Order: sequence, then structure tokens, then C-alpha cells
Amino acid sequence: MNVLSLFDGISAGQVALERAGIKVNKYYASEIDKYAIQVTQKNYPNTIQLGDVTKIDFNEYMGKIDLLIGGSPCQGFSFVGKQLNFEDPRSKLFFKFVEALNSIKPKYFLLENVKMKKEYQDIISEHLGVEPIEINSALVSAQQRKRLYWTNMPNIKQPENQHIYLKDILEKVVDKKYCLIGKHLQWFIENSEYQLRKKYCSLNTMNSKEKAITMTARQYANWNGNHVVYESTKRVGVIGNGGQGQRVYDINGKSVALSALGGGQGAKTGLYLIEVIQEDIINGELLIRKLTPIECERLQNLPDDYSCGISDSQRYKCLGNGWTVDVIVHMLKNIIKVENIKIA
Repeated sequence: MNVLSLFDGISAGQVALERAGIKVNKYYASEIDKYAIQVTQKNYPNTIQLGDVTKIDFNEYMGKIDLLIGGSPCQGFSFVGKQLNFEDPRSKLFFKFVEALNSIKPKYFLLENVKMKKEYQDIISEHLGVEPIEINSALVSAQQRKRLYWTNMPNIKQPENQHIYLKDILEKVVDKKYCLIGKHLQWFIENSEYQLRKKYCSLNTMNSKEKAITMTARQYANWNGNHVVYESTKRVGVIGNGGQGQRVYDINGKSVALSALGGGQGAKTGLYLIEVIQEDIINGELLIRKLTPIECERLQNLPDDYSCGISDSQRYKCLGNGWTVDVIVHMLKNIIKVENIKIA
């Protein structure tokens, strides 16, 4: 199979194809981020990089591509963003995908994007000739990440829920640089009653008659709901004013969606309340920290250290822009069934 991936990022598509067992003869990638390209070439050195999508003559690939995939930039569509829709230069790149689809005429295609206003969604559907299916990465990952997928792959249904939670993918030993220590943690502990009043957390009244939380590992169950697991995110507190990068979540649920943008202590990954295992990190039994790059790779179903070799900040950005691999694997398996493809 020959594949063309537009807005390829760190080539999660290749990971998915490999994991699905589909043999790829040639994989063409269009990407301009030098750090993403570096990650791709480290993992898949045979990738044929085509550069800027706006400079590709798609007619050269007519009849040569079996599968066209891409996740066009979403900032202009996102509910989190300014909702500039098709007037945003980044969102206009969607039409390069349409151009490629019309010129190349591949047998199969897949386009991913964020949830958006119905009017924008309908425009994309009109151009691609199919309605999207919404899939939440939380079904196959510990990450809450709802995305729309437009594809002509047949018989796409929802993946089975794998019941993976953030606590399942955490590293046991992490560097101090990922932890909030000192004044931030102290503020959190000292304001535990404030957290309760705001209903960020709940006491397990059946097991405890306390009116406020004792911040110890023994009372950690009372803080986090007796370790009940959640199929969504659960906020248990805030740091400071509680802005997007200062919200603290329970590890017994799902993580927030990874982001390529944002400021604050934990904006790209979220902040999480975790029992201390490493005694050298802090004098206490709890800590608040953001996720490590390896944990973020696990949230995207990527191998550990897949994105290593670039700075942490660039790793977070690349991973936030990427796909959840096992969602794509789930869809690709329908090609295998229809085409009766021999597993590679």
C-alpha cells in the first residue's frame, strides 16, 4: 500500500499502519515542523518527506496513492480557540486535503479534526462526501480526547472500551522538574477546606467523619473518592486562581486532552494529584505534577521515548498535535477485512 499523509506531524499514522499489520511500500509525508520531521525520520527513516503542503503538485501522485490521511490544523475550528473557521489561514489548509483527494483519487481517505460548530462540520462533510464519526480516545487510552473522523473506510463503529485510566500509565519514578513543590503544593494543602467548598473533591463519608481533608496517603482515598475509577476527567482542586493550567485532576480517571498550546503550570498536560513514591521529591505524602513526555506518549498509544531527541517543550507540542494511535488502528482494520489484506 502507498500512503500520502498531509500534516503528518510525528507520523502516528505510520505507527497505526504498522500496528494494524498493513504493509506500506511507500509513505509520503507533508510536514513543515522540523522537530516533528526529526521524530518521524528517527522512527521511520524511509519516510519520503515532501515539505510544505501548499507547494505539492498532487497531479504527480494521481493513481499512485492507495490511502490519503491527514489531520489538518484545527485552531480555527476549535471550541477552545476563537472559532475563526475557514477565514483562519490554518483552517484553510483543509482545502489542500480536498485538492489532494480530488486530484489523486485514492481508494481510501481519512481526515481527523476537532469537534466544531455544526455549520463548519457540514462544510467539510459536503466537500468530502461523507459524514464524520465522533470517537473519544478515552475508549482506547487514558486520555479524554473527542475527535471527528471523516473516512470512506467501510463499517466504522465505536471501539470497545478498554477501561484504561491515568493511574495505569504513570511512570513510577519521575524527575523533580515535573513536580510542583514548595509554595504551590503548600497552598493546595493549606486550602483543602476551600477545595471542598468549591466541590472540586468529595469526602467519602461512609469511611470518614472528618469535616476537612487530612492530606496524607492514608486519607488519599477520601480525597479521591476511595479510588473509584471515572470514565471522564475529575477535577479535585486548583492551584491559585484555577486557570486552565492550574486545575488539578484525579489520576483514577482520564487525563485532559493533550494540547500543543497553552501556558500555566500544567496547561499542555494537566496537573494531577499523585501519591508520593519517591521520598526525595518532597517532605510529605502527596504531590501535584504535570505529566512527563513518556506518559503523554502513552496517552497517544505511542511507544515510550518515541518522541525523544528533541526538547520536552517540543515533545509536548508534537504529541498534542498528534493522533491517538489505537483509534486509527481500529479504523484501519476495516480495510484489512474488506481488502482481505495479508497481515504484514
